[in-house]
Amino acid sequence: MPTPLTPPLAGRRALVVGGSTGVGRGIADAWAQAGADVLVLSRSAPAGPGAEALRWAPLDLTDRTAAQRQLTAATADDLHLACFSAVHYGDRRALFGDASEDEWRRQVDVNLHGLWLTLAASLPALRRTAGTGLFLGVSSEVVFNAGPGRSGYAATKAAGAALLNSVAQEQDADDVRIVQVLPAGMVDSPGIRRRRPGDFDYSSYMQPAQFGAVATELALTSGAGQHGESLVVDGSGEWRPVGEATPVSQSRRTAS
Repeated sequence: MPTPLTPPLAGRRALVVGGSTGVGRGIADAWAQAGADVLVLSRSAPAGPGAEALRWAPLDLTDRTAAQRQLTAATADDLHLACFSAVHYGDRRALFGDASEDEWRRQVDVNLHGLWLTLAASLPALRRTAGTGLFLGVSSEVVFNAGPGRSGYAATKAAGAALLNSVAQEQDADDVRIVQVLPAGMVDSPGIRRRRPGDFDYSSYMQPAQFGAVATELALTSGAGQHGESLVVDGSGEWRPVGEATPVSQSRRTAS
């Protein structure tokens, strides 16, 4: 009787910060389906199909002391894969003068300082593991395009991308490889749906599962040949280096 094939990521431990919904969830699901032991840290627990394959613990990146403690505990053992996908967009697009300081501070705490905390906790664990660890950051086209009504989001995402690019240049690629991925278009997610009217048509939006192929390939190869790259993922699940063409801006005019 034929023996079942061993899943390709069996025996690997993965951490996904911000993996309960959106792109992070697509990555967490893909890694779990390939056999990895995946821990999701996020404000809300993963729900729906595939959630039973994920471990979960609560994490609020706006509580810096508690977040640091939770991330330290989550990375106490060796780690093969880590992904940072947590994000705070804001309640709506707003001109700079209409955005509150509280909203700005939340974007900094989640989008930028949360990434810093995750790197500080996970890089030592990724270096300790046998083989080469992978740190996967979820970026955005706004890093390359900025745009009206998104100043705080654009600033913090651009700073996060620069942080990852800088840390990638510091790393020995035999120990840890750092890769960023970003969607070519808008992604259907609960956060997006909260900001759209009830009758909005999402048929042109990407789905989180379309990040599964690139996430699995990067995990299997530990990012070989992609260290320091940003990869644009399109609606078919195909990907290309961002240097081949600037991603299309998703900005729209905002009334002043």
